[in-house]
Amino acid sequence: MFSHVMVGSNDIEKSKAFYDAVLGTLGAKPGMVDDKGRVIYMHNGGLFMISKPINGEPACHANGGTVGFAGASPEQVDAWHAAGVANGGTTCEDAPGMREGGFGKLYLAYLRDPAGNKLCGLFRPAQ
Repeated sequence: MFSHVMVGSNDIEKSKAFYDAVLGTLGAKPGMVDDKGRVIYMHNGGLFMISKPINGEPACHANGGTVGFAGASPEQVDAWHAAGVANGGTTCEDAPGMREGGFGKLYLAYLRDPAGNKLCGLFRPAQ
């Protein structure tokens, strides 16, 4: 469904260190920096990118927006969350754990990256 996800940052180096750590827990290689200074991660057919805004205005996070990353197990989602906190992210929402709702049972963990973007690590067990 998605070709890519891009988030803005005012500090590309700090954001790259954060995402190298959290996406590394999911098996992604460190981000590559292109000739425009954008950081690009390619993993499992998806692209995730970090960029300073093209219009020159300061980057800001979306209010109500969330970028979700798929984990292979609750342990991998916990490692993702711990790597984020250890690399400048902040925990948000409820503590990591199993939740049940309209989509069935989900193991979820939430973070804000150093630029304030809201992220979710998600494991969907077999129903």
